Amino acid sequence: MDWTRYRFRSLWSLPAKPAVVYDVLERAEEYPRWWPQVREVRRLDDTSGVVTIRAVLPYDLVFTAREVRRDPEAGVLEIEMDGDLDGWARWTITPDGDGSLARYDQVTEVHKPLLRRFAVPGRPVFLANHRWMMRAGRRGLVAYLEAV
Repeated sequence: MDWTRYRFRSLWSLPAKPAVVYDVLERAEEYPRWWPQVREVRRLDDTSGVVTIRAVLPYDLVFTAREVRRDPEAGVLEIEMDGDLDGWARWTITPDGDGSLARYDQVTEVHKPLLRRFAVPGRPVFLANHRWMMRAGRRGLVAYLEAV
């Protein structure tokens, strides 16, 4: 097993129609407004930007995100990541009753030296850190959707 490789899936039930959720999720530069752990998204051009995230643990992860798929009809947004994290992440938004289901999939390898050094003993803590960040993101997005 490669201890620096992670595969994540989160499912967010959201109180808004898929088109509304998609519209919010495609504006990555606004994530810091509703997702506290996304500290900064700095646009480089129309399809890429530098993202800084920090959850509970006292370290920042910085990576360049490049759009590889933007498909509003299918409800799919996908990026490639390069930097402290290498890999990809994808949102898939589908109808769910009166609202939406946003599925987040991510496959990544950690390159930040500190995280690589503690890959084996720290893995459970790193996984918990990610779960906490995703729960906070969902709560923030729900509140944001209810306010607009």
